[in-house]
Amino acid sequence: MKTIVWDNDDVLNDLMRQWFNQKWLAENHNCTVCYEELTENPPHRILGITVTQYLQSLDEFRLSQKYQEMEPVREVMEWFKRHGESFRHIALTATSFACAHISASWVIKHYGKWIRTFHFIPAMRPNESHTVYDTDKASFLKWLDKDCTIVDDSITNIADCNGVLFPRPWNGATTTITEALEALLQ
Repeated sequence: MKTIVWDNDDVLNDLMRQWFNQKWLAENHNCTVCYEELTENPPHRILGITVTQYLQSLDEFRLSQKYQEMEPVREVMEWFKRHGESFRHIALTATSFACAHISASWVIKHYGKWIRTFHFIPAMRPNESHTVYDTDKASFLKWLDKDCTIVDDSITNIADCNGVLFPRPWNGATTTITEALEALLQ
């Protein structure tokens, strides 16, 4: 049975859009940027802030009730309902250590029928240190030593892997979400 490794934020859910609309725009009323203009991830330069300020704001959103209330990406959930039982699934995300438990809870709440394994690569934050097992998703997949396909919104994360690029404004993908998901069936 084929194994699919799913990124959580911006693949299973719509984190950047929800953070941007519900937190960033709510706190920055003069912002003239729209979500589709977030062509870099992280988008700190586009928003005129430091990467530290961006990560702090994102982590605050992840720790809020709004993150927990996010709905899954509709097309992804529909794909799981139609095809989920035909594959094994792993969630693999990069998030701060302080937010990992929230992310895991969200994945299991929405996708636990199919995704039974949750892994995270700690995204380092100032004044934090943790044991480093893997430096990125590719190193985790190498350690896993399993023939699998990764679905991710980062070109970097799929570059050295068998991967499907999930379309988002910052990655230049030329497929639709539905087309990206259909590629998993081939």
